[in-house]
Amino acid sequence: MTAAAAAARVERFRALHRPGAPLIMPNAWDAGTARVLVAVGCQAVGTTSAGFAGTLGRLDQSVTREETLGHAAALAAAVGVPVSADLENGFGTEPAEVAATVRAAVGAGLAGCSIEDFTGGRQGSIHEVGLATERIAAAVEAAAGRLVLTARAENHLHGRDDLADTIVRLQRYQQAGADVLYAPGLRRAQDIRSLLAELDRPVNVLLMPGGPGVAELAELGAARISTGGALAFAALGALGRSVRELLGGSAPSFWPDAGEGREIVRSW
Repeated sequence: MTAAAAAARVERFRALHRPGAPLIMPNAWDAGTARVLVAVGCQAVGTTSAGFAGTLGRLDQSVTREETLGHAAALAAAVGVPVSADLENGFGTEPAEVAATVRAAVGAGLAGCSIEDFTGGRQGSIHEVGLATERIAAAVEAAAGRLVLTARAENHLHGRDDLADTIVRLQRYQQAGADVLYAPGLRRAQDIRSLLAELDRPVNVLLMPGGPGVAELAELGAARISTGGALAFAALGALGRSVRELLGGSAPSFWPDAGEGREIVRSW
């Protein structure tokens, strides 16, 4: 991809963030699923750390920076729409380490990436807000406008249901220069409304079971809606169910989905 083409994708991606008319950005877990998403009409594609880890037979938070960036670059090369990568915690604690990851993301041809404030690992915790903000500031400086940087406040995925703290964190990340803000795990419409009212940047909202759907999130003012690892897990669940049918001697129920998938691939 030429530098001009990469820059055009970044600007296209930035323009797709419209509060009240959100970009639907499902998360792909390999180049093939990225192409499926584009074939059915998606204007941008996100990666998923959990979904990608699953393709390697691993749990989330167990993939290296080199593996993640190589995977993201492959998706960016496979489709003609902007790709935004889930870069977890930036693969380092110190701001300089996060900056190095973001510079590599620019070099990988990505239109966007996200950096979270969770330290990572099974025993991880949420970074102190001062350090978390420094990390986002370093990421912004490294991006230098060459990709759309999303700053993530991870409280609600890790047992810290503290909306006030989440809002303060996202306000600090906004002040540090993040382009998009994101607090995955919010389920209540009132919480999402309260958060949006306190921020001046586009906000991504993660679809959650029992939470608002696309139409309601648009009404609330979301600028982007993503699915995280849900589609990858749905595909794995369908695979497991289909094989259990075979092992149990039942008539396969997967033929309609198989036929639809075959037609999508043929349309590439």
